[in-house]
Amino acid sequence: MSLLRDLFGRVSQTVTAYAGDRVLMLAAVSAAANVIVADGEVASEEFETALAGLRANPILEKGYDALMLETELYDGIARARTRAGRAENLRHVGAAAERPAAQREAIFLIAADVADHEGIAGVEATALLEIAAALQVDPEALLSASPVLRREP
Repeated sequence: MSLLRDLFGRVSQTVTAYAGDRVLMLAAVSAAANVIVADGEVASEEFETALAGLRANPILEKGYDALMLETELYDGIARARTRAGRAENLRHVGAAAERPAAQREAIFLIAADVADHEGIAGVEATALLEIAAALQVDPEALLSASPVLRREP
């Protein structure tokens, strides 16, 4: 019975990936956007890191092209410039709270990668904690299990 359930789950995930998983995409985009805007600046490096993280997700990569992800990220950043918009972004993130742990962790880690340009600033850490709470993940465990790869200057 478990084997059949696993097979059905994989087929369902594949179909969803090709059809575009809007909940997953909005959650990942919104999490990244809240972190990008947290310090008041929209750095191009953070934007590019967010896009790279979004494109690296196999479900998002199959369901959305680069232009679609870029457009959604711009929209998420525009929302994140206001308190109401950041709250809306967190609602998008929270919509993924019932997803499998691997998807919730991937959303958080995309946001963490965005935050970790030259270290995670206090306001970015606060944004990450809000995202972790919305996703019901342990931020400390995820950050310690996934150390940042050092970038060359």
